[in-house]
Amino acid sequence: MAEQKKILGDERRALILQLLKDSPVPLTGSELASRTNVSRQVIVGDITLLKARDEPIIATSQGYLYFKQNTGAPTFERTIACRHTPDDTVKELNLLVDHGVLVKDVKVEHAVYGDLTASIMVSNRQEVKQFMDNILTTKATLLSELTGGIHLHTIAAPTVQTLDKAEEALKEAGFLIEY
Repeated sequence: MAEQKKILGDERRALILQLLKDSPVPLTGSELASRTNVSRQVIVGDITLLKARDEPIIATSQGYLYFKQNTGAPTFERTIACRHTPDDTVKELNLLVDHGVLVKDVKVEHAVYGDLTASIMVSNRQEVKQFMDNILTTKATLLSELTGGIHLHTIAAPTVQTLDKAEEALKEAGFLIEY
């Protein structure tokens, strides 16, 4: 059986971009590496170069995603402030996605580094489970653990009312910091 040829440079990055654009789900670095016959580390470099060219690629806990702007109904966004223990992270995220909200990111203010932001991009319970499985498998620390549980989320939904209902659910659960 013949060994597959590596796809080089610009041709590989064009293929990666097309694969991401065509995929309805995030693609891992390992998947992209397998499809282009290079290492995962080469893919990381390619993604960095594509981002430097202003391609809207985001890294999520599920893999890389080409961020397609929804040309249909408008999307409304809001930043919310929350506080809870690490054990309540699943409950918080599930409350949000169960109300039809996309949790785009988490932000904390670090004493040394300033604002730290990480992409989450979860919109259903399966994605929440994948996110939390990745946290557990990699033994990563939640950003909110750096700040005593205080953190911000950017959330998005098709209507302001959806955002309002999700925020009310967080308030009832005792997770919302009101200001």
